[in-house]
Amino acid sequence: MAFAHRGLLGLIVLLLASGCASTPPAAERDPRDPFERYNRAVFQFNDTLDSTVVQPLAEQYVRVVPSPARSAVSNFFGNLGDVVIFANNVLQLKGEQATNDFVRIMVNSTFGLFGLIDIASEMGIEKNNEDFGQTLGYWGVPPGPYLMLPVLGPSTVRDGIGVGVDAWTLDPVYYADPRVVRYSAAGIRGVDTRAELLGASRILEEMALDRYAFLRDAYLQRRLSLVYDGEPPEEAFEWDDAPWPDDPAGWPGDEPNGWPDDPAWPPAEPDGAPDAAPLPAL
Repeated sequence: MAFAHRGLLGLIVLLLASGCASTPPAAERDPRDPFERYNRAVFQFNDTLDSTVVQPLAEQYVRVVPSPARSAVSNFFGNLGDVVIFANNVLQLKGEQATNDFVRIMVNSTFGLFGLIDIASEMGIEKNNEDFGQTLGYWGVPPGPYLMLPVLGPSTVRDGIGVGVDAWTLDPVYYADPRVVRYSAAGIRGVDTRAELLGASRILEEMALDRYAFLRDAYLQRRLSLVYDGEPPEEAFEWDDAPWPDDPAGWPGDEPNGWPDDPAWPPAEPDGAPDAAPLPAL
């Protein structure tokens, strides 16, 4: 195991050296991401691992395993995940949500055959989304710098600690014995989760020019929303130094077309010009 850890660290060091050229200049770096050089290198490592190992496994899983069986697997691990959600709602003193989680667990574990069938959702008992990273944020712990974790993906210092607490204290899979069962369950859950994200990863590949920056921004915005239950306060956006529309210095007033400082913009249409070109006849 120690040899494997050293090999992983060595690979990351090599990736760090190869990823330096893709790091933006200092003036363009996001203040939330002070370790961008390291993070981009780990992102490349994760991307290579995903494209060569994880994604092919997930695609084969979708081909071989029928949809009802995949749904049962997702429901089973979702039921175990509700235990983690319940514990974190208790830690956040959210009594109503914790009660909701407890009812979900009881209903799905009994009538849903140990969670293989999501009866609770059919009954209108909604699934919450909480983890220990959110719990720390709820009690005022700042997120800290953005981090790209090997294998695990996007995170922050706070959320990385949360992942460890959830995985090694609250997650029922951690207590599975013997170890082969524990590791097998964790592997199956990982492949099942990746299979559910196949469509999202294709959209990311097609739409994002800089997939690293797109993923980072999406992750940070989503985590901010989750910590504040969808209603983050204004002071939570103090890290955003981007100019707003009412800041003339932030607008491209020197563009050749004169936008937006040129009062003649947009150009007026000639008299009698139609509002829109007619559609061609079919």
